[in-house]
Amino acid sequence: MIRDEYAIGPLEKKHDRSIFSCGSDALDGYLRERASQDAKKRVATIFVLTEASENTVIGYYTLAAGNVDLGEWPPALKKKLPLYPVVPVTLLGRLALDKKYHGKKLGEHILMDALLRCSTVAREIASVAVIVDAIDEKALKFYEHYGFRMFPKQSNRLFLHMQTINEMFEP
Repeated sequence: MIRDEYAIGPLEKKHDRSIFSCGSDALDGYLRERASQDAKKRVATIFVLTEASENTVIGYYTLAAGNVDLGEWPPALKKKLPLYPVVPVTLLGRLALDKKYHGKKLGEHILMDALLRCSTVAREIASVAVIVDAIDEKALKFYEHYGFRMFPKQSNRLFLHMQTINEMFEP
């Protein structure tokens, strides 16, 4: 079972990021060079996936608070939102998995952990949706597979409504 073999938690000094390689220089470099600073400065919270008994990072994602202009939302959803200039969202800024672990459903595992965490936090800090900016076509298809929908005016920005996320985790 995935949950027994792997652990996800906040990035700490003990985590070895030196050999992480997901195939994207931007995502690899972020984890090695900027993630700790972003966490320290509270720009993003970084969660890492490791094997349960190891400290080597094999995957990660970042979360941050954000907002989206009311006019950016699809008309059907916009009608349901209050008429504020912007509405609060949670940004799933980065999500990456080491190439050696592809094909083991760990990308899904990381995403579900992120969405569950967002759902839990949204009970105390308002968030209408989780948004992502897909880095490429493969990432776009990944998020769409899990129900994310594109913003009408942006080709790589997607969202998953918090109500949908909450329903995913209802018993």
